[in-house]
Amino acid sequence: MYFRYLALASLVILYCLMFIGGYLESSGQGLECPQWPLCPSGFLPSAQYLTEWTHRLIAATTGVLIIATAVASWKVIGSHRNLRITGTLAGVFAVSQIALGAIVINTQLKAIIVAIHNGIGILLFAMTLLTAIYAFKLSRSKTIETSAGSIGSG
Repeated sequence: MYFRYLALASLVILYCLMFIGGYLESSGQGLECPQWPLCPSGFLPSAQYLTEWTHRLIAATTGVLIIATAVASWKVIGSHRNLRITGTLAGVFAVSQIALGAIVINTQLKAIIVAIHNGIGILLFAMTLLTAIYAFKLSRSKTIETSAGSIGSG
C-alpha cells in the first residue's frame, strides 16, 4: 500500500527538480556553483549559490526516492513485469542523471552534455510516471481481488 505513495512522491519531487533545473538553465544560473558536488561555500549555501544548491539538494532527494522505488518495485507483493521494468529503468536513469549532472558542471555546460542530460531527464520522468501508474493499478487490482474474495467466501 505504501509503495504507491513512494512512487507518487518520486514523481512529484522529480517534477519539481525538472522545474528548478529548467529555471536554472533558462536564467543562465547553471554555473553559479562551479564545483560539484558542493559549492565553494561548503555544505550550507551562501545567497549567491542558493538556487543551484537547492537544485542539487532536490536532485539528491529525488535520487534516493527513485532508487528506493526501484528496489521496492521488486519487493512489493504482486508486482508485475512492467512495474519492475519501469522501476528499474527509472533507477538506472536517476543514477545516470546524477553522473551527467556532475559532467555538465565539470565541462562548463557543454551543449551536447546538457542536451543528453535533458533527454535522459525526460526518459526518467516517463519511467517514473509509468511506475507510479502501475503502482496505483497494482493497489487497485489488489483491492478488487480482496473484495471479490470476501464476497465469494460469504
